[in-house]
Amino acid sequence: MSQFNQVINVETANSARQKEVTMSDSVLVAYATRYGSTQAVAEAVAATLRECGLAVELQHVRKVRTLAGYSAVVLGAPLYMFRWHKDARRFLSRHREALTKRSVAVFALGPITTGDEKEFQGSRAQLDKELAKFPWLTLVALEIFGGKFDPAKLRFPYKLFMRQVPAIDLRDWTAIRAWTSNLAVKLQAALA
Repeated sequence: MSQFNQVINVETANSARQKEVTMSDSVLVAYATRYGSTQAVAEAVAATLRECGLAVELQHVRKVRTLAGYSAVVLGAPLYMFRWHKDARRFLSRHREALTKRSVAVFALGPITTGDEKEFQGSRAQLDKELAKFPWLTLVALEIFGGKFDPAKLRFPYKLFMRQVPAIDLRDWTAIRAWTSNLAVKLQAALA
């Protein structure tokens, strides 16, 4: 074998090993949360993906340093005061290059008052506006789930003017599991 062919073979082997080290069949479920309700949804998403046979790691977005080792990312965050959680936006910006090479799904927790169709459409429009700031992002799945509001958990100054609003939980756990099961099928197909 010539020296040239040996160099090519070594480079090909190194490239294959590097791909193996940086990508796997693991899914990262990353979440941002203010009061914990999005974390609960992210835990349910992670559990459902595991039940569907996927290897999953669950982390708060602030703790994610690299996406090496993950072939897919599910990012969840609440819509809060007409904006998507700032930690989710920072996550997308920080990991832009890596996210363009992986399957990405996004969910958001939206309506927290009546949960009617108009309110869900408004939340979807808010999320679409936020995601439009990341035109490079290609999603395999996107969903809005109802949110949870507990005035007892609010901090100042929101506590002053929101304390009269009743507590409500619009998270539909059956819909969350169904969306995640469908997502698992898409992710498994992408990994095959």
